[in-house]
Amino acid sequence: MPKLVLSTRAMQVINTSIHLFHHFGFHTVGIDRIVKECGIPKATFYNYFHSKERFVEICLTVQKERLKEKVVSIAEYHQGASVGEKLKKLYFLHTDVDGMYYLLFKAIFETKLSYPKAYQIAVRYRTWLINEIYSQLIKLKTDATFQDAKLFLYMIEGTIIQLLSSDGAVDREKVLDCFLNSK
Repeated sequence: MPKLVLSTRAMQVINTSIHLFHHFGFHTVGIDRIVKECGIPKATFYNYFHSKERFVEICLTVQKERLKEKVVSIAEYHQGASVGEKLKKLYFLHTDVDGMYYLLFKAIFETKLSYPKAYQIAVRYRTWLINEIYSQLIKLKTDATFQDAKLFLYMIEGTIIQLLSSDGAVDREKVLDCFLNSK
């Protein structure tokens, strides 16, 4: 997808909608609710975004790019941090159900049939993240495998599911320590 150039008003609509999708889901938040919450005419929405499908893609792309910036910042710019500390930061960034990854995680389950291009954005982010995790794990232990990186992502997503369960009781630190101590 070419680099998005959006007006300030369009970005406000996207930010509001990301919040709505995050809390209420892609199927329950319609265009009528978005335009009402944003205080814009429906025609303006369609002038900016053309369709809900395209709009969902744009929202996920914006969220993905913001998240990638954070991951790169952790991986590359925290020079004093150990690899274990970087992995811990990545883990906590991604297991925060109020955080940025949750929308992409939710998209895996909610967009595959209705918005296949949006679904692919979430899938491609997961692939990119596995590569980033692997690049850190290999520094921690030279015999780390790509499968270990996938396990790390599955651990992140399992933690999210546990946090969303009825009791939500999970010691995120303990889960991470078990993984890192086994490596």
